Amino acid sequence: MTRDFSQFFSDSTQPPRSSGEKTGISGLARLGWQPFFAQQTDPETRQRTPPVRVSEVHRNGLRVLGEGIEGMIPAGPEATVGDWFLYDGEAPGRSELLARKSLFRRRAPGHDRRVQLIAANVDTVFAVTSCNADFNIARLERYVALAMEAGVTPVILLTKADLCEDPQSYVHAAMAVSDRVVVVALNALSDEPVDKLADWCRPGQTVAFMGSSGVGKSTLVNAVFQEGRVATAGIREDDAKGRHTTTARQLHFTPDGVAVLDTPGMRELQMTDAGDGIADLFADVTGLAAACRFRDCAHDSEPGCAVTEAIAQGALDRARLARWRKLVAEDRFNSASLAERRSADKSFGKMVRAVMKDKKPRR
Repeated sequence: MTRDFSQFFSDSTQPPRSSGEKTGISGLARLGWQPFFAQQTDPETRQRTPPVRVSEVHRNGLRVLGEGIEGMIPAGPEATVGDWFLYDGEAPGRSELLARKSLFRRRAPGHDRRVQLIAANVDTVFAVTSCNADFNIARLERYVALAMEAGVTPVILLTKADLCEDPQSYVHAAMAVSDRVVVVALNALSDEPVDKLADWCRPGQTVAFMGSSGVGKSTLVNAVFQEGRVATAGIREDDAKGRHTTTARQLHFTPDGVAVLDTPGMRELQMTDAGDGIADLFADVTGLAAACRFRDCAHDSEPGCAVTEAIAQGALDRARLARWRKLVAEDRFNSASLAERRSADKSFGKMVRAVMKDKKPRR
């Protein structure tokens, strides 16, 4: 029997209704407020500066929603979609950013090696790909590694299964990413998302759909809401590449408390400060590496190498080892570059302060 999840589907762009209305969940809980955030403050403080959540990030500031509140915090704080603030209505720029439960970040595109924040306080991330030419194991591994680094539950979603002659082959390939990650194949245009994603789309939870353009992220958001909430477009027939429909990250809220994040397709997803996530994703490789005779083993031709022995015995795929090496090297390079930049910025700041101090008139 099909379960009834109609309580999940209703208008979500407006500020939450008061807790007196029969929505089944209070205004703050509807936005994803959890004990983790509540324990960082107290009722008296929340009375003066009520909690608000960032639903959109714009160049001129952060759009925030709270219980009966819809406002803007000026640009300035290093914040992203999903963050929680204690809102100062008289001086929004002095609103206090609360500690995060989780944080997605990547090395921003370009040459300056800075970190770009993607989303905060997500509980589950759906790494979305299609059962067609878009399917890419290496890209899925990147999404899963980011989720594991953030302490977020990753789920792999395979869309367009109804258009594929052999969807099971894609399921088996996706399952090889990690034995700790659930893989779900579905038709995003059908009623399947309502039922198959219900275990994660529960009141008080925040879920995010991430993947390249055209894989069906916006279609899945619409399926969760059972309405055309966000624009969608088909893929190009010649190469199965998607057209960009979502241009900015935005949280959508259901009345009964599911926060849903839709994200634009990301062409680059470079690792930075994600060593633990990569180690968790490639637990099979790191476990073998720990058993090597030499601690600095390069897993090439050294004697007593457990990794090369596993490859020779067919217990480890050589391509998987190559992808692990690439992610580890990329993460180390980007993380080291960022650390060097932070150190340089700190030194420059000290120099500027010293110069300004010398310029002060002496009495």
